[in-house]
Amino acid sequence: MTGFLHAVWTVFAKELRDALRDRRTLVVVFMTSVMMGPLVLVLVSSLVDRLEKQAEVRELVAVNIEAAPTLRNFVERQTWKVKAAPADWERQLKDSKLGDPVLVIDKDFEAALAHGESPRVQLVFSSANGRSQGGVSRVSALLQGFTQEQQGLRLVARGVAPGSLGILQLDEHDVADTASRAAQLTNMLSYFVMMAVMYGALNAALDTTAGERERGSLEPLLATPAARGALVMGKWAAVFAVGLLIAVLSCLSFLPAQKMLRSESLSALFRFGAVEAAWFIALLAPLAAAMSALMMAIAIRCKSIKEAQANNTVVILAVSLMPLFTMFNQEGEVAWHRWLPALGQTQLMNRVLRGEAIAWVDVAPGLLVALVMTVGALAFVSRQLERRAAQ
Repeated sequence: MTGFLHAVWTVFAKELRDALRDRRTLVVVFMTSVMMGPLVLVLVSSLVDRLEKQAEVRELVAVNIEAAPTLRNFVERQTWKVKAAPADWERQLKDSKLGDPVLVIDKDFEAALAHGESPRVQLVFSSANGRSQGGVSRVSALLQGFTQEQQGLRLVARGVAPGSLGILQLDEHDVADTASRAAQLTNMLSYFVMMAVMYGALNAALDTTAGERERGSLEPLLATPAARGALVMGKWAAVFAVGLLIAVLSCLSFLPAQKMLRSESLSALFRFGAVEAAWFIALLAPLAAAMSALMMAIAIRCKSIKEAQANNTVVILAVSLMPLFTMFNQEGEVAWHRWLPALGQTQLMNRVLRGEAIAWVDVAPGLLVALVMTVGALAFVSRQLERRAAQ
């Protein structure tokens, strides 16, 4: 056993040293782990900050506002500014250059209002223009306020109290806590961290298997008296160490990155401390172990790094698509999701962001699946090495 462990350690140290000497691996490790967290948080906070500023802008873009002085008076009393639409406003809406919906007013607006009729207006926007679509609800609420005011004035003119028509008063109450609201915007962090681990371990897995065959250094390695299991364990441990290193650096990069948040509301809601980082690393470690072994098993059958990379693309694609189950499933988390690699880890990491408690019964399925995948993949790699040695 001492000799076996010594061989594992020797192979592990050699493979890890070779992986860290590779400039491409170092660039991938740095870009995907150190830079990914701050970059994603800055992009999310910039988006939230832009939406908040857009919501604060109380501006109504209108066509033919001169035909509706009563409406203009109401809008200005609500501290909104009325802005004339540009001449090519429809084209700008389609090209996403105009970020506000456009209110088109009929020339007979004031006359219809004076005769007790309901003048028609058009609120024009483009569903392909996210900014203009986002302003529809604000303008609709403003116009609804104008409608209610006019209805009240008409009832008062006829001696009817406006409140007498109010049958129901509705109060909305959001039961989601602050952490859950913040997680709606930061759920993508777990996805990016998981993919960073995948791509980081990929290079090491390819180099230690298909790369050895392509360089012709696998046969001399098999000629050594070291046991095949020790060779496989040492190589896998090096690949797993690279993946785990990326997981640690990615999670820790979120800690200082929180200071870069531009949105004050998101900064107040988002809390990612040492406990959350530890949970992320603990949940990603089994996935990194299983995926490292699986990518090695696929790459060991390939004769070149390019072939192995093409075959492992299928694995990475499958892992990247797993979290999409949550988009199509509107009924919340289901117990069998815990048994799917990547999906179970993503859901648990999102629960960490929401501040929810996680029991061992939630983590156990992912650990068991990762263990089975790791053992099976490493056994396959060992058999492939035995065949290569026998040839």
